[in-house]
Amino acid sequence: MSTNILMTGAAGYIGGSIVADFLALNSDVIKAANISATVRTDEQARSLSSLGINVLQVDLTDQTAVAEAVQANKIHMIIHTASSIDSRIVLHLITALGRRREANGEKPCFIHTSGLSAFDEATGWKFGDVKDTDSIISLERQVADSYLLRKVDVLVTEKAKEHGVTSYIVSPATLCECHTTLHSGEARLDLADVSSDGRGTGAWNQLTIQLPVYIKSSISLGKVHKFAENIAAPFVHISDLTDFYARLVEKIIRKEQLPSGEDGYYFAVAHSTHWWDILDHLALALHARGLAEPATHIWPSEEMAAQSLGVPVDYARSIWNGGPKVTSEKKHLLGWQPAWDSERFLRSMDEEIQAAHELGGPKSSLLDSLPTSHSK
Repeated sequence: MSTNILMTGAAGYIGGSIVADFLALNSDVIKAANISATVRTDEQARSLSSLGINVLQVDLTDQTAVAEAVQANKIHMIIHTASSIDSRIVLHLITALGRRREANGEKPCFIHTSGLSAFDEATGWKFGDVKDTDSIISLERQVADSYLLRKVDVLVTEKAKEHGVTSYIVSPATLCECHTTLHSGEARLDLADVSSDGRGTGAWNQLTIQLPVYIKSSISLGKVHKFAENIAAPFVHISDLTDFYARLVEKIIRKEQLPSGEDGYYFAVAHSTHWWDILDHLALALHARGLAEPATHIWPSEEMAAQSLGVPVDYARSIWNGGPKVTSEKKHLLGWQPAWDSERFLRSMDEEIQAAHELGGPKSSLLDSLPTSHSK
């Protein structure tokens, strides 16, 4: 029997890239799956319809609409990339899967896309270095109320268990940019889409917010700024991230034994790179194009950084100078070997600039929708 997969956030950076790369994969397991994808607007639906998948225009905050979509399409697995911080959507999706289980007796699967900022001191994480093999759920419960990402992580695990749904939480590292078609319009991303690098392969949005927004700010100011602390951050290229998801999904469909539920955290981390190295390379690449000074400068204040980057003050440092100390152990269970390392990433700064120039920036309402503090 084919597996029916529902991809939320299919017009987003991560979700769209997963859909496109799944369709291009030479994998009998994934090729045999039936992929449905949710979008919000008519324009997004038209953009994705050419892919030959079942495109659903669904308001994920509408519980009835979600339940009907899951039931009508006989969904076995949901890969959730639409929002890492909206608890309503998580509840609706998991509840709908639970009802499917009650109706047919099959145990469905929910893969939630979170983010490694949950484990950053800047967002209230108090437990230092963490591995994805640690008892993360017990730690997140202690500090869940201080950061939305952690609160939703806990909710996913607890509600999935309550409804008899097998859950997995994938936390991508910071994502990089670097190839496909261009479409106009806006798509909603979330905190998960902040972390990753490389130009995506989706039909709608091919940019994360992180470097494109920084590039735009640096060009506007004529110089590249950095925070005073030289923090090392975990990174992953978008092509490596979609491969991570593919390997996880393949093993789930094959019913291989994998940690799930309270043990179901997976860190998608390819390498660690210092922010100063990134921004020094970015400054030189911008200078070569006549767009900025060759040297970097320290931000005069948190307020100026936030204003220039277009985010509330609480978020500027955590998005553009965050450095959660994490280790990915479970990647070995998936046989995941990322192709991008720190050296290759640093060499790609001109590609990042070119992607931002060609695509004009990410189609995301994330920056406008951020709450004024981490815990709201």
